[in-house]
Amino acid sequence: MQVEQVGLPLLLTGGFVAGIFIIGIILGAFVAFVLRRAIISRQIRIAERKGARIIAESQSKAKEISNEARQEMEKVKSAAESEHRERRLELQRQENRLNQKLENVERKLENLEHRDRNLTNKEKSIETLRAQISEIKDKQLKQLETISSMSSAEAKNVLLEAMQGELKEEATRRLREWEAKLREETNERTQSILAQAIQRSASEMVAETTVSTVPIPSDEMKGRLIGREGRNIRALEQATGVDLIIDDTPEAVTLSSFDGVRREIARQALAKLVLDGRIHPARIEEVVNNVKEQVEADIVKTGEEAAYQVGVHGLRPELIKLLGRLKYRTSYGQNVLNHSIETAFLASMIAGELGANATLAKRAGLLHDIGKAVDREVEGTHAAIGADLVKQWDKSPEVVQGIAEHHLETENTSLWGFIVSAADAISGARPGARRETLESYIKRLRALEDIANGFKGVERSFAIQAGREIRIMVKPEEVDDISAVRLARDIVKKIEEGLEYPGQIKVTVVRETRAVDYAK
Repeated sequence: MQVEQVGLPLLLTGGFVAGIFIIGIILGAFVAFVLRRAIISRQIRIAERKGARIIAESQSKAKEISNEARQEMEKVKSAAESEHRERRLELQRQENRLNQKLENVERKLENLEHRDRNLTNKEKSIETLRAQISEIKDKQLKQLETISSMSSAEAKNVLLEAMQGELKEEATRRLREWEAKLREETNERTQSILAQAIQRSASEMVAETTVSTVPIPSDEMKGRLIGREGRNIRALEQATGVDLIIDDTPEAVTLSSFDGVRREIARQALAKLVLDGRIHPARIEEVVNNVKEQVEADIVKTGEEAAYQVGVHGLRPELIKLLGRLKYRTSYGQNVLNHSIETAFLASMIAGELGANATLAKRAGLLHDIGKAVDREVEGTHAAIGADLVKQWDKSPEVVQGIAEHHLETENTSLWGFIVSAADAISGARPGARRETLESYIKRLRALEDIANGFKGVERSFAIQAGREIRIMVKPEEVDDISAVRLARDIVKKIEEGLEYPGQIKVTVVRETRAVDYAK
């Protein structure tokens, strides 16, 4: 009971405090509201004053802008009016010019119409004159036919035949003049080039044979070489592939073979056997094998020396070896390696004079007869064989062309073919450079005369200058001047196709007309 009496006053006191607190909050909120409203009202009044001031300023600026826009518009208007006036004046001027041009065109059209009428009248008069001329011409033709007792077609044929004869004579005369001029210019140029090439390379040439002679100390050695029942000579011939000729020639044995390499192996082997004195089949085989190795090494060395001498570098070992084999090959008695070296120098000089690549020409000249190193083993001409070989190991198409074409065997011949061919001919045509047997020489002369005599109109032919020239006498009633030129060319072509010869052959056709009469 006492507890309840004490709690009640406490509750009453707490409620009173809470009421006062609430009333304070309400009063504070009211005061804040009043103060905020007063502040807002003041801000509104300030904003209204600012707005009024801004409106006033805006109205003032708007008036200024309006005045400026009005002034600018007046300026633009005045400028536009001025431009419009100028354009109107320009259009007026252009219109005036167009009117003037139209007037000029109209006047020209009138003039053209007048000229057209005049031309039409003139054409009519010309047609009338043509008809009159044609009529007069027909009358004259009829009168001429009556006088000459020939028709117009016959007269035309007579005139055409006369003109053809004159044209033929004129063509012949001009052809002779052109050929003479071209021949003179060509001869001067070629003589200059070839003379310079020959003068710059004056090498000495000596004809070689396909037979070698080996000296022996005594005739007693011949019996030892033959051996019992000829076994030594058979063994030597089988090992070397060379024929040994042991005859009555004192202190000498002859070796015969178409292959120079085999002949050289046999010569060296025989010399060693004679020097050693031990001659029997086993020893012969041993010495021949050793000599073969030495000769193979000498072939490579010879090829390298030839390339170095000429100044051709970068050759493949296969080509070096084939080049060295040419030392033991001859053509018409001329050493092929020496001939190739000389041809290389000559080709280089000729190419230099012509403005071509002298290095390529020298390379082609050195290798132009490389096919002769293997032509006995492969079918075909040595030029084609050599071109195929070089094509495998040398990538220069100019060099291959020069080798393939140096005998002019192909359909078309390039500059390199002519250069190598000329150098080859110079080297082979030197006095003493080549030799041939009397029998083959006589056969070549007879073949030349037979080829010439086989053509129609040829009366006689003579091979002269050791077969370097053939002179042909023709029948003048069957061969005229133009046919004589054609005949010379046909004979040249026939000789090139059917005859083998060193150097070149000159063909001269002589046509002679004689008038003979007798005084009685």
